[in-house]
Amino acid sequence: MFQNFHIDNLDNFPKELDALLNKQRSIIDKLTTSDDTSYDKVLKPLQDLDEELGLFFTPLSHLNSVMNSDETQKAYEESLPLLSKFGSEMAQNEELFKKIEKIKVDSEEAKTIVAHDIRDFVLSGVNLPEKEKKRMEEISLKLSELSNNFSQNLLDATNAYELIIEDAKDVEGMPQSDIDTAKEEVNGETVYKFTLQIPSYLAYMTYGPNREYRKELSRAYSTRAPENAEVIDQILALKNEKAKLLGFESYAQYALETRDASKEEDVLDFLNALADAALPQAKNELSELKAFAQKTDGITDLAGHDVAYYSEKLKKEKFDFDDTMTKPYFEQEKVLNGLLDIVSELFGVTFKPADVPTWHACVKPFDIFDNGVLSGRIYFDLEARKEKRGGAWMNDWETHYVDSEGNTHLASAFVVCNFSPTTDTTPSLLRHDDVVTLFHEMGHAIHHLFGKCKERSVSGINGVAWDVVEFPSQFLENFAYEAAILKRFGFHYESGEPISAELMAKIKETKNYQAALGILRQVEFSLFDFKLHQDLYQGGEVQALLDSIREKTSLLPALKYNKFQHGFAHIFAGGYAAGYYSYKWAEVLSADAFFECLDEKDGFDKEKAKGYKEYILANGGAKEMSTLYQEWLGRKADVKSLIKLYEIG
Repeated sequence: MFQNFHIDNLDNFPKELDALLNKQRSIIDKLTTSDDTSYDKVLKPLQDLDEELGLFFTPLSHLNSVMNSDETQKAYEESLPLLSKFGSEMAQNEELFKKIEKIKVDSEEAKTIVAHDIRDFVLSGVNLPEKEKKRMEEISLKLSELSNNFSQNLLDATNAYELIIEDAKDVEGMPQSDIDTAKEEVNGETVYKFTLQIPSYLAYMTYGPNREYRKELSRAYSTRAPENAEVIDQILALKNEKAKLLGFESYAQYALETRDASKEEDVLDFLNALADAALPQAKNELSELKAFAQKTDGITDLAGHDVAYYSEKLKKEKFDFDDTMTKPYFEQEKVLNGLLDIVSELFGVTFKPADVPTWHACVKPFDIFDNGVLSGRIYFDLEARKEKRGGAWMNDWETHYVDSEGNTHLASAFVVCNFSPTTDTTPSLLRHDDVVTLFHEMGHAIHHLFGKCKERSVSGINGVAWDVVEFPSQFLENFAYEAAILKRFGFHYESGEPISAELMAKIKETKNYQAALGILRQVEFSLFDFKLHQDLYQGGEVQALLDSIREKTSLLPALKYNKFQHGFAHIFAGGYAAGYYSYKWAEVLSADAFFECLDEKDGFDKEKAKGYKEYILANGGAKEMSTLYQEWLGRKADVKSLIKLYEIG
């Protein structure tokens, strides 16, 4: 029913991929030259091929992210040109395009697929002269290489750095679990090692008492991978060239062709309006922080590397609360089991541990049953390790759909996070932020896993516009602040005592602490990304653009050495180019849906959640999200819900 996760021979992988692609080429050739113009005889088999290729390649791309090694890198890098060449051939197959243009369909799902396919062919340059088509192919190949280089440079730079602290007073006051994780014996002496891996980096930036060490860590983090400057220039130039070849003025304009937002000014107006709404409150939040740092430690020149530290201290003073108070109550295993129980109750499914092969001992796989019937599989890989790239993400593998032979396939997905690892003395304990992250990624996963479409190209997260794909993830994460939800899994890892009502109230109360500063930061990233793709910026122009945006959004001057862009993997190594605004754009939907489904006593309204599953999650990319939303609630999402969520104004 499901694929087993394994790769027999990494050395041989590119050869096997090449053989698979050649097999698919001959099938595509037969489909293209046949007289058939029916959906079932042309587009059904093509979707089967997409699934077959995804099933084969995803384990390698996944392994390269979670168990990175010289072997995975080599296999991955050798595979990229093969995939890119194949993708370009497909995208520019004029005969196939003409055939798809003639296909007549009745079902809504099939209509969407034909419309998307025609659009995507045009955006891939199928109508271009031969010379330009060839250039498009070269650009696609080079972009996939560059995006991998960006990611690898970042991972290598992250792993290359460590800060060794010898004096115990320089870790005084930090959470004991963070001290234990950092502690090492070197030549019989106890030292404390901090790295640029997110759990370690954030631990010192948030609690580390030595200002010089915070500055040093911050500097190392914000100057990682300087070689990415050149990679960025090449990526931007190629994306700009690609857009121009297709007749667009910029890559941003090209990107919006497949998005929910229709015009560039809609995106910029939305972001600027959000910044304007947040600015007055953000200024007050920063003034309060500066005054606190001065009163506490005589700091008169509050800098970026001080913000997390004094924010945490101020939060403690203001609310008598910090992350260390909740961390002992969020044992990774209990949180995960609690989340699965909540999703089960919310959406009428059950999770059972699956005894199947995985890529690491800490991975937890589960089979999902919907009304007692097997419907999907999910793998959780939640702890940080050296071979794993930073951040958190959901990766889809298998897709729910009915193939050309009439067989139903079931969906599977991976949820990957980088939480503090289990040690000999302490289990993996999560900050509340980590709990939110896990809920967020689970929201993505169920969007894919609860898909019920029969057509692969619109099932699960397939075919969903990029700027609304964050809606289901943000929707679920909002519940991670509700007491009715937290009390289900909040138990002290040593005593077993339940998390107190007072502590849960503080989590909720502090949710929007410095919310306006947070919004400005997201708007800064979003404006930088979007404007960066509205024209061609090269070399120093990239930094100059970021500096100009920061004049409005960054209330603390960024230090000259800070090269944030060199680590902005979302847009240079992920799929968010000209799309980082999606997080906030989708948040209008998620905030509105959250308030609709919220129930103060139980945490959620089961009836509304049932509708959310049936209308939003089950339909994947079959219709535009705004249409599905209207069908679910009979109205549009209200932008005021976002302001309400953040309690701004």
